[in-house]
Amino acid sequence: MDGDIGDFLRSRRARIQPEEVGLASYGRRRVPGLRREEVAQLAGVSVDYYIRLEQGRGTSVSDAVLDAIARVLRLDETEHTYLRTVARPHRGKPTRTPTPRVRPGVQVLLDGMDRMPAFVLGPRMDVLAWNTLADALSNFSGMPPAVRNIPRHVFLDPASRDLYPDWAAVAAQAVANLRVTSGRDGNDPELNALVGELSLRSEDFRRLWADHEVKECAYGVKRVRHPVAGLLTLPYETLAVPGELAQTMVVYTPEPGSETAERLALLGSWATTGPTRPARP
Repeated sequence: MDGDIGDFLRSRRARIQPEEVGLASYGRRRVPGLRREEVAQLAGVSVDYYIRLEQGRGTSVSDAVLDAIARVLRLDETEHTYLRTVARPHRGKPTRTPTPRVRPGVQVLLDGMDRMPAFVLGPRMDVLAWNTLADALSNFSGMPPAVRNIPRHVFLDPASRDLYPDWAAVAAQAVANLRVTSGRDGNDPELNALVGELSLRSEDFRRLWADHEVKECAYGVKRVRHPVAGLLTLPYETLAVPGELAQTMVVYTPEPGSETAERLALLGSWATTGPTRPARP
């Protein structure tokens, strides 16, 4: 994804005012935040060197320089890792990765968590596997495999705005997490195709993608308005699947005895006695 490092650095410069880093601000500025020469000065590199980096021409840049720039721009750990990756992108021929498969043992683990909705995501946030309660909550089995993808569901399915009362936060979170993936493998043609599709079809996605927010969604709380169970407040944890670098397991962890836990128990009963779901792929 050409231009990512320049857009990313410019967006991070815009967040910081000169006064915050001990610089005097004289006159009116054409752009918000720090100028390129100010970042270079604070990072201890030449202006020309920094400009080359921002233009994507600094592929041999050292960790020490990137660490200094990260310090000046106040990047968090995830943003810092993203900077290191996009500053030295892999230029090899794009390769189409095979569709990830979930090991049978992982599916057994999912099925064993009968009180907690849980599912596995692939590298592009495709939903690869789920348990019965997650299916009752999100109807993954009712989605065609081609659209069983979190960002595609959030931005292209109108029903998602009713499903998530905090839709704007969910959407921003999905994009920030997808940015992390693009930093790891911007050479993935399927990832580029997904970003292209969402950019063409969703104005909200285009706006959020242009913000260059980078954040892994390791844990948090999500609210879901389910047509059967009602409003659910769902803390979640995201775990790496052992032996599968590109797979993560998302588990909703409602507090035992809470209203949400009781509603999920009822939803689980409905899932096993209610309408038959389509078979898994």
